[in-house]
Amino acid sequence: MCIGIPMQVAAVEGARAFCTVGDEQHWIDIRLIDTPSAGEWLLVFLGAAREKISAERAVQVAQALAALDAGARGDSAAIDALFADLVERTPQLPPHLQSGLNGRLKEDNGR
Repeated sequence: MCIGIPMQVAAVEGARAFCTVGDEQHWIDIRLIDTPSAGEWLLVFLGAAREKISAERAVQVAQALAALDAGARGDSAAIDALFADLVERTPQLPPHLQSGLNGRLKEDNGR
């Protein structure tokens, strides 16, 4: 499985960008995307940028990755903290999936 890592561009040099993620620094291949500017965020897979992302999306991806790590450690409290917004609401299916679910619920209630 390939997991995308959000990285922030510090500098661009030709077909590569010098990026940071936490305390780490990496040269990233940027030939698959439009040339980024310093400060922009990239979603990076195996040393190559696949897309530019917003700072908000970078935080979301970083939190999801942290939750995976917490799950591997068995730290459910950390997972709950990373997804605190779900405590106050029930996640909703996207509209294109809701219609199929509603139809199945009606069928199940009719049995």
